[in-house]
Amino acid sequence: MAKLIIPTPLRKYTNNESCFRTNSPTVREALEALSKEYPELKTHVFDVDGNLRSFVKVYVGDDDIEQLEGPDTQLGNEVKVSLVPAIAGGTPDGHRSNGPNGATATLCKEELERYSRHLIIPDFNIEGQRKLKTAKVLVVGAGGLGAPLLQYLAAAGVGTLGIVDFDVVEDTNLQRQVLFTVDDIGKPKVEVAKKRLQALNPHITINTFNTQLTSENARDIIDAYDVVADGTDNFPTRYLVNDACVLLDKTNIYASIFRFEGQVSVFNYVNKDGNRGPNYRDLFPTPPPPGMVPSCAEGGVIGVLPGIIGSLQANEVIKVVTGTGEPLSGRLFLFDALSFETRTLNLTKQKKREEITELIDYEAFCGIGQAEEAANEEEPVRGMTVNELWQLQDRGEEVQVIDVREPHEYEIANIGGELIPHKEVEENVNRIATDKKVVVHCRSGARSAEAIRTLKDKYGFDNLYNLKGGILAWADEVDETMAKY
Repeated sequence: MAKLIIPTPLRKYTNNESCFRTNSPTVREALEALSKEYPELKTHVFDVDGNLRSFVKVYVGDDDIEQLEGPDTQLGNEVKVSLVPAIAGGTPDGHRSNGPNGATATLCKEELERYSRHLIIPDFNIEGQRKLKTAKVLVVGAGGLGAPLLQYLAAAGVGTLGIVDFDVVEDTNLQRQVLFTVDDIGKPKVEVAKKRLQALNPHITINTFNTQLTSENARDIIDAYDVVADGTDNFPTRYLVNDACVLLDKTNIYASIFRFEGQVSVFNYVNKDGNRGPNYRDLFPTPPPPGMVPSCAEGGVIGVLPGIIGSLQANEVIKVVTGTGEPLSGRLFLFDALSFETRTLNLTKQKKREEITELIDYEAFCGIGQAEEAANEEEPVRGMTVNELWQLQDRGEEVQVIDVREPHEYEIANIGGELIPHKEVEENVNRIATDKKVVVHCRSGARSAEAIRTLKDKYGFDNLYNLKGGILAWADEVDETMAKY
């Protein structure tokens, strides 16, 4: 009997079940059996033509089925089948010890003392430390992954660190972004990070780019660095970083996180045979549709996970820069914090993948523009501001408030609405009034708008109002004591 391992991002479609056992003889039949058991999962595994989705990799044992017999791969007894979805987080030759001008790094007395625990490692020693000092590493994203990654790279003595991030510190960052404190709220992350890292290690140079990485500036920024570490939290930037690294012959140290799970790999690395290894597009040739994979802001992440995965990412950077050990080139490392299980899967270049020749419009590539355009073409949902709702309630006017968030969100903060989770709305139509105003809300207004369209189109409701900005707007404009998440 084969055992299908279901990752965290897909468990919401399997009633939180983490595995599924089946006697199906092939991968396709096993996935069809899984989809039959959990119908909501089907669209995340198969497209409308019945083909496997490109943004969900399938492994039998440690091997990608694309390197075996594809969906027709036979399943033996007790074999493990892993679903690996895309989740929305050195030097060119990996062995250079000299700086860009060929000069050998010199370590001063203070540095020799500071890095003494490195220097006494036989396989690392002073030569490894010199390579770190001459290295230039660019970290894209100073958030959950970037915070531990930057701290360990700075502490280790990477000579030049570049930081790209255009965000400011928010209170919701502090649960996991350990580089920042409450005194930093509202300040640019790159400025705070530079100050902290310089205090940690005054012997390194830190360059900051308080800007969004785009197709227009990526080449200029990345080209000045030997290695890029991707700590981003969105697919457009992730594909942009990958493609720029491929075009510029840079190694890309990849990591991503979601809830309790993380992924790490090394892309575009020059292997011992002189050829570059797989890149991100070999893992996921195309991104998932917009909204199918929630971000950490929407799906959550346990606070310690970025520290674990960011530290592993820093370890791969150090290995690539110094030429020690075996980098995760051609391998994908998976970590599950809940079960404390790890797996390392094989990753190979895709034979039919389209060649990367230029930087493109990555928002369009990831379907973001099309999704917004489609949303704009939908019939507008009648809205009500939070102040209008507050005034209605203050006057004592009868109005029903429906909260379509999840129960765990309701516990964080609520305005006393009747909780009917979005996926359960159609099962509870009889609880929604038809003889008075009904205000539907969620966190920001998206899920509630979708619920209203369903109720209007399928059940003829004409008394529904979408709370503009959701409960976040209520916290900003009506009740500043309310927690935001």
